[in-house]
Amino acid sequence: MAVIGVVLAAGAGAALAQMTAPPADLVTRKGWEVGGLLSNYKYEEPDFMWLRGDRIGASGAYTMTNSKRVYARFEGRASYGELDYEGSGTMSNVPDYLIEVRALVGRDYALGSTMAWSPYFGVGLRYLYNDLRGTTSTGQFGYRRESTYMYIPVGVTLRMPMGSEWVLVPQAEYKGLLRGVQRSYLSDTGLPLNDISNQQRQGRGYRVQVMFEGRRWSIGPWLDYWDIKDSDLQQIAPGLVGMEPANWTREAGVEVRYRF
Repeated sequence: MAVIGVVLAAGAGAALAQMTAPPADLVTRKGWEVGGLLSNYKYEEPDFMWLRGDRIGASGAYTMTNSKRVYARFEGRASYGELDYEGSGTMSNVPDYLIEVRALVGRDYALGSTMAWSPYFGVGLRYLYNDLRGTTSTGQFGYRRESTYMYIPVGVTLRMPMGSEWVLVPQAEYKGLLRGVQRSYLSDTGLPLNDISNQQRQGRGYRVQVMFEGRRWSIGPWLDYWDIKDSDLQQIAPGLVGMEPANWTREAGVEVRYRF
């Protein structure tokens, strides 16, 4: 319902916005972008465990535009961190990989004579691999985990001139989870347990960022948040089932991009 509400709000806003084109320096810019990012990451299953630490990564994007001020944008990012774990004991330097790709479609509208806004929607895929193999401080054996989210992003981007060829570009986004799959390699523990894939059907996310954009370079902070509910149950051994408990993820960082 939240996704529908955002879409309706975007459509209503578009109908009220001026139909003239925004100033040329405030439209969505086409071309390739490459970048780097640094972030602080925390994943938590309340009352069970958490993982946290710093990440480093790279990003890329390609944007196409047309004469109707409609644009299509393809984005990707990948990052890596060595995280600290606390749950059934503690563990340090846990390898953690994250890859995310998105395809978006939007349109630029004038908002007065000195501002533009661009509602958009699309589809995204987020994949995370976490390697907890080894022994915790209490002698418990860990295992590998793979997490995949397919989701629908719906958001809006504003563009406001700052002078000296720089533009302020804040963005807010809602992400509706379509489907999540959590793959747990429980056999890594050495116990007679099945590897399982739990289905996650309920969840949502949010993303906000503020970029300072020049002709070639852009830089700015961002915050990404996910809130996922309990998964279904899967059999891990005769008479024993397991699930992926409700969890949340918060990642905050800064990104630098170069356009060419």
